[in-house]
Amino acid sequence: MHPVTLNVDYPGGGRNRLAALFRPILAIPVIVVVAALVTAFQLIVASTLLMVLFRGKYPRWWFDFNVEWLRLDARVNAYLLLLRDEYPSTDEEQAVHLNVEYPGRLNNFMPLIKWMLALPHYIALAVLGTVGVAVTVVAWLAILFTGKYPQGMFDFVVGVARWSLRVQAYMLILATDEYPPFRLGE
Repeated sequence: MHPVTLNVDYPGGGRNRLAALFRPILAIPVIVVVAALVTAFQLIVASTLLMVLFRGKYPRWWFDFNVEWLRLDARVNAYLLLLRDEYPSTDEEQAVHLNVEYPGRLNNFMPLIKWMLALPHYIALAVLGTVGVAVTVVAWLAILFTGKYPQGMFDFVVGVARWSLRVQAYMLILATDEYPPFRLGE
């Protein structure tokens, strides 16, 4: 089991077609909130890099802030990618379940090379991300006409998001030294 897990509850029943139609416009306020928090997130990530490099330790409250930011970002992305209809909460889990285990001792010098070790993931995720956007457009049309997000498409988009979060936890927020798996599933 990887120390980073992401699950999104599949929405049963009919979807809100009108909300799906205007989703990019409806998401503007929460996108502004996430964008405002990006600077704090970046400062804490940079500070964490120095702490891990020199002390091998991840301060708990910095870790908690980064995980909460990732959770908010995951809820917003689930909303934008039409995985969920409820408006993203800034503090409640809702139907997007993201867990990151607190790391014990981290390797002091790994932060210097993690970005390079993650290059194969960047390439794979660039391709999968492009396909994921295309799948989301097709799912958007399916929601507009049928009121349902096809289960296979839903699972694929969640899988791409899961893989991406594992890579972010590995090389960006430095939450783990465990190399992310090349897979969409758990």
